[in-house]
Amino acid sequence: MTESPSKELYIIVCAAGPAADAGRLVAMAQERGWIVQVVATPPALDFIDVPALERQTGRPVRSRYRKPDEPKPPRAGAIVVAPATYNTVNKFAQGIADTYALGLLAEAPGLGIPVVVLPFVNNALAARRPFLRSIDLLRGEGVRVVLGPGQFADEPGSAPFPWGRALAELGG
Repeated sequence: MTESPSKELYIIVCAAGPAADAGRLVAMAQERGWIVQVVATPPALDFIDVPALERQTGRPVRSRYRKPDEPKPPRAGAIVVAPATYNTVNKFAQGIADTYALGLLAEAPGLGIPVVVLPFVNNALAARRPFLRSIDLLRGEGVRVVLGPGQFADEPGSAPFPWGRALAELGG
């Protein structure tokens, strides 16, 4: 008997401009049958409407490790990091787990959990060698990083943030 994949989608939100609209991705995922858990990096808490996301998902927004007496949450069937900052992308690639969000990401490739990353960085940061190496490292581990020339950069005149692209990368 094979176990069906979990419909738990963890959406990791970082501290970048599009984070305020993370509810759009939550709604799109729920329409596709995902059960959504929002995880925010600590700085992202100032960018998102925590109460609104909690009402939308029916779950608390998580930003810290659970206490020993708190129940263990269900394992993610997939993870989307959107918007992903320069800092988070580089730390994820290096295996740094100094926050709850990064701890989840550090384990995901080893657990076979699909991960999609939608960076939101300016062109200067996107051109840096450390960032480009991080993208290569993540892709080498099977992480789907959606990034290309002129895409999803924090620059004047940038296209709207492509929330739906994350779900398309997951095949849903």
